[in-house]
Amino acid sequence: MAELIEWGSATLRGVRDVTADIRLLEIEPAMPVRAVAPGSHLSLLLPIGAGSDVRSYSIVSVAEGTVRIAVKLLPESRGGSAYLWSLAPGARLTVSRPRNHFPLGRSAEDYLLVAGGIGITPIHGMALALAEARLPVRVLYGVRNQADAAFADEMRAVLGEQLVVSAGAPLDLEAAIAALKPGGEMYVCGPIGMLEAAKRAWKARGRPVAKLRFETFGSSGRYATEAFTVAIPRLGIQLEVPRTTSLLDALEGAGVPMIYHCRRGECGLCALQIVGVEGVVDHRDVFFTETEKEENAKLCTCVSRLAGGVLTLDVGSRG
Repeated sequence: MAELIEWGSATLRGVRDVTADIRLLEIEPAMPVRAVAPGSHLSLLLPIGAGSDVRSYSIVSVAEGTVRIAVKLLPESRGGSAYLWSLAPGARLTVSRPRNHFPLGRSAEDYLLVAGGIGITPIHGMALALAEARLPVRVLYGVRNQADAAFADEMRAVLGEQLVVSAGAPLDLEAAIAALKPGGEMYVCGPIGMLEAAKRAWKARGRPVAKLRFETFGSSGRYATEAFTVAIPRLGIQLEVPRTTSLLDALEGAGVPMIYHCRRGECGLCALQIVGVEGVVDHRDVFFTETEKEENAKLCTCVSRLAGGVLTLDVGSRG
């Protein structure tokens, strides 16, 4: 059961590489696009394998009815990024209206924005909007090397020294949070390891949970993406989950009735009970607490995986 989305046609107007593996796509939807709030995303219905599937990308900016998104070409792509990278201007697309699950508040006395890798896409718009509103904002941007720092020059022209790019070194989250005013808010988007580090540092400073907001792109974990086996004794099912396929997609493809919504490891609707594990569960969600992840009682099938081996699940009443 998927989220209901209003779809419409669109045209790819332009493409531009901003780094070696990040491409900016300029998309003109047929449906009028007006003001779009920072943190919004665009969903695309893409041909994946023998069927189609939904992929969502944060909106970098909107100008004159054209929506810009940035797509990172992933080596473990499940088909979405590879397909979009194959397109040339003039290609037709099916897109949603912009939606926002990562809204930016405007009432805090101070803002700390943290991005890791392609997580800069929603943070970019937030930073520029706050700067335009003359609100105090500082951005920490972690990348593997300087060449990977997409949009850094554009942001530095506006933010100056308030943009800190850390290439190949951990972000100093503790110091940044300590310098944030008592009523400040922190927004984070990046790989799961960075999100967990940010949450630990925030909690260690005694900061209010409600003042920390985050989004994950749901494709990163503690372990490399590998194929694994999943078994559901209740249904008499055992199947291989390829490295380029999510557990949720593999289960649906095998005819297992699944419930899901976000597909980003945030809502928990797709979680199933773990009966047995031969291997290591790579929890890539932000729904379960660290304690719950250590207990290995359930996992979010949309993003979490097994680092090789066999995973035995129970679907409960869904069987």
